[in-house]
Amino acid sequence: MIGTRASELLRVVHENPEITRADAARLVGIGTGAATELVARLTAAHLISERPAEPTGRGRPTTVLQPHPKGPLVLAVAFTHESWRAEVVQLGGEVVACDADDRMAGAYGDGERILVEVKDRLARLRRRFRGRIRGMGISVPGLVAMDRLVEAPTLGWSGVELSTLWPNAPVIAVGNDATFAASAESRRGVAVGAAVALHIRVDAGLGGALIDSGRVLTGAVGLGGEFGHMPFASDEVECPCGARGCWGASLDGVALARLLGQPDPQDPVAYARRVVAQTGAAEQEAVKVVAARLGRGIAGLVNAVDPDLVTVGGLGVDYLAAASRSLDDAYLAGLMAFRRADPPPVVAAELLESGPVAGAAEEAWTRLWPLLPT
Repeated sequence: MIGTRASELLRVVHENPEITRADAARLVGIGTGAATELVARLTAAHLISERPAEPTGRGRPTTVLQPHPKGPLVLAVAFTHESWRAEVVQLGGEVVACDADDRMAGAYGDGERILVEVKDRLARLRRRFRGRIRGMGISVPGLVAMDRLVEAPTLGWSGVELSTLWPNAPVIAVGNDATFAASAESRRGVAVGAAVALHIRVDAGLGGALIDSGRVLTGAVGLGGEFGHMPFASDEVECPCGARGCWGASLDGVALARLLGQPDPQDPVAYARRVVAQTGAAEQEAVKVVAARLGRGIAGLVNAVDPDLVTVGGLGVDYLAAASRSLDDAYLAGLMAFRRADPPPVVAAELLESGPVAGAAEEAWTRLWPLLPT
């Protein structure tokens, strides 16, 4: 196993691709000599490599640290209600290979068959890279506790064992899609550098996470961030979770259809995006209503958890773009008065639909650092 300083240096290189050796040493808190020795060890272990940095003046030349061409990789897999995607990711976050399929929409409840197909495709990726893939992260739109999927209502999955995708994997991290999107946003997206960031993702459901100094707070067993099931809405509508008044059920495509007097759509996400794109007065008014609901709920969370930044992903990005005034007005109205002069900004996520799969990779890397041999 690698030591604490070696693990920290790898993390620094991962978070700061092509960082100079001098800057990496400063961030790890070691001297020049110790950095030289540590880099030599990690290079010999095929974990990182270095090349001369671009000259910047008369100062002493330094080197840039980068992934080793034979170095470790992680596999990231993300399921949605309509597709799945797998990416092979190297140190630093660059995607070096991918595979994907959009046939999930017709496979509701058929989790076992889907997993057999995905398992075969992932095995091909692992064979392609000849043992370099050291761990895997899996993002799924559902309830995840202790790395096990409890239930994914939009997929019709219950008790599906995701670890069968790679039996006996050295490292496996399973998480909710919104939670993983929050992780990615704090490490690769617009929330980098935020002390406490709140992420909200609206999709076929609503979830999110609170990130404290880059660390996702998932609760005692990993079920934290199910913000969509807070009773922020009218109790007239029953949520698929079995409760009434769930905030998430007031924001999705079904909620828009209800406002427009239309039947429940088969694909709530695609339907919501079609409504947002339309210019009719009724559609625009429905989007404003839903955007205001989103803003009001965000205000309640800000009052409760005190973030310095709020990021919104999924359909939240569409609502923010189409009805920002309605969202902002409801957000400010819902904040405690002392916060209104300088409220935490509410901004669109940077990684958009790639957030969950990027987060799956980040969580896999986080678990892998201490296990890499030198």
